[in-house]
Amino acid sequence: MKRSLACFVAVLAFGMLAGCGGRHSAAGFRLPENGDVERGKAAFVELKCTSCHTVAGVDLPPPTMVGLRIPLGGEVYEARTDGYLVTSMIHPSHRLAYIFRAVRREPEDQSHMPDYTRSMTVRQMVDLVAFLQSTYEIVDPPPTMY
Repeated sequence: MKRSLACFVAVLAFGMLAGCGGRHSAAGFRLPENGDVERGKAAFVELKCTSCHTVAGVDLPPPTMVGLRIPLGGEVYEARTDGYLVTSMIHPSHRLAYIFRAVRREPEDQSHMPDYTRSMTVRQMVDLVAFLQSTYEIVDPPPTMY
């Protein structure tokens, strides 16, 4: 019994330490609190995000992309973290939804989203995240049949 408990504690401690810190850890990622929703909306239009994206409940120019539109905002079952949104902007292929790859026949590591790493300012990124965060509403998932 003591040996089992000791093994459990050792595995738990190792697992906790393995998840702490590091380049890819979400722990510690913070954006400044001064993101501005209206500046973010303006940046969304200026950077031509409206070419492919719609945002639930927000009046924006209509998408110009032919075919599939990528919706943002609206009801979600879990929060979109700042880290998730930033990663989606600067490395969109990181979590490109399978359905979008299948419909558009894109390889696993490609996205049609432009590379903003040289054209988007940090201020625009902070404001874009503030804007997008304001458009999501966390709701309870529907009840299951089980």
